[in-house]
Amino acid sequence: MQQLNLIDEIQRLCVAHHFEDDIKEALERLYASFHSDHDDNLYSLALRFRLLRQEGYNISAERFNKLKDEKGNFNECLIADVRGMLSLYDASQLRIRGEEILDEALAFTTAQLSKSLETGTITSIPLAAQVSHALKQQMRKNLPWLEAKHYMMHIYPEMASHNKTLLKLARLEFNLLQSMHRKELSVLTRYWKDLGLAAKLSFARDRLVECYFWSVGSYPEPENCLARSILSRLIAITTVIDDVYDAFGLIDELKVFTDAFERWDMSCINQLPQYMQPSYEALLDLFREVEDELKKQGRIYRVPYAIESMKCLLRGYLKEAQWFSQKYVPTLEEHRELSLVTCTYPTLITIAYVGMGDVVTKETFDWMLTNPKIVEASSIVSRFMDDIVGHKFEQKRGHPASGIECYVKQNGALEEEAYEVFTELIVNAWKDINEECLKKSMPKQILEVAFNFARVMDVLYKVEDSFTLAGKALIHAITAMLIDPVREN
Repeated sequence: MQQLNLIDEIQRLCVAHHFEDDIKEALERLYASFHSDHDDNLYSLALRFRLLRQEGYNISAERFNKLKDEKGNFNECLIADVRGMLSLYDASQLRIRGEEILDEALAFTTAQLSKSLETGTITSIPLAAQVSHALKQQMRKNLPWLEAKHYMMHIYPEMASHNKTLLKLARLEFNLLQSMHRKELSVLTRYWKDLGLAAKLSFARDRLVECYFWSVGSYPEPENCLARSILSRLIAITTVIDDVYDAFGLIDELKVFTDAFERWDMSCINQLPQYMQPSYEALLDLFREVEDELKKQGRIYRVPYAIESMKCLLRGYLKEAQWFSQKYVPTLEEHRELSLVTCTYPTLITIAYVGMGDVVTKETFDWMLTNPKIVEASSIVSRFMDDIVGHKFEQKRGHPASGIECYVKQNGALEEEAYEVFTELIVNAWKDINEECLKKSMPKQILEVAFNFARVMDVLYKVEDSFTLAGKALIHAITAMLIDPVREN
């Protein structure tokens, strides 16, 4: 148990990359003995399960049936073991479709841990703080470095058994990474200011810092500096282009705009209205710069995939604009098919791979062309979380019908029913993400990019569209990741 707890602490503190071989060896031994070890208590069983599932070991959840009574309910005696209940709560977040035992475990632990907090029956202050945080933001859905910062600042130091050397390492690691991210953001800010895109187009969202946070959330590691630079600039420019389609462009002008992107030739710029020219030029210039850099690296093959993915997104934007101009409310099926493209995730994830290292190959981009399940699931999380919290604001702004409006019209239903249906779609999408991580159809670093895109949505879109509205969740996350260092308590 000491070893298991140490592995858990190392992973929670985001320093596991220093101990990869040791952890792999320990987990392989744990996997070999998992089904023959029958002496687990609740905490131990749930922790073993979670550590193995997190690392891609497809172990059965049936072992948790031992926690039930003869009526098929979880034993009431488990409730008093708050540490064990929290461990089971964390483990149940790695469920896949069909694992009813873990669905029940999540419902049971959520209800009982919430009740324990309300009644004040958790006597350990660090444990109470850990439970409170876990209920607000599930560990599995949180961005690892945000989770690590909270853990090293508010939880781990208060634990009597904490390792001071490990904590110091984690603090140093976080602050060094944050310093590197600040320098990257400084460079990007100068680029964005010199580009002048936001200044030229007053109707468009100016979101460079927010876009950089999205890329940091997707892959914060030092080796992905180039990838973050490309992705951050791409998201910022695409956000402006999205606003051209959504908030300003006339439909005939948008057809010309889309056709210019189809031809992907700077000579087309003179055919565009003046307000469209800056974003067109900015996007093509960015891709030209990326092409020059990748040519030096012998990775020029990646660029055509990125361009085609971008064109696909812009075709989708035009289709949505046509629906809006015609006052057409699509069926839910039509909306889903198109909006899983225009949510931008298939395009952004494709381009996220463009600047990565040797772990990305031509096979990676060919895989993306198959609409892989983990990318589709991440897109579902993005689309429907956005629809749930943002559809009323979007309708005020003037926007194509969201999934909520489509569902209500098609089924003659109330909005609350649509929320329930979409929430269930999101729940199942997370199960699909978990399953795809177990299948290992691509290297772990590839799958984690798509996984982290979904995590960004869970962090920013629980209550409101924090990206568009610069909401509290976004401000808190940016402050934690990019502004406030970790200091000793």
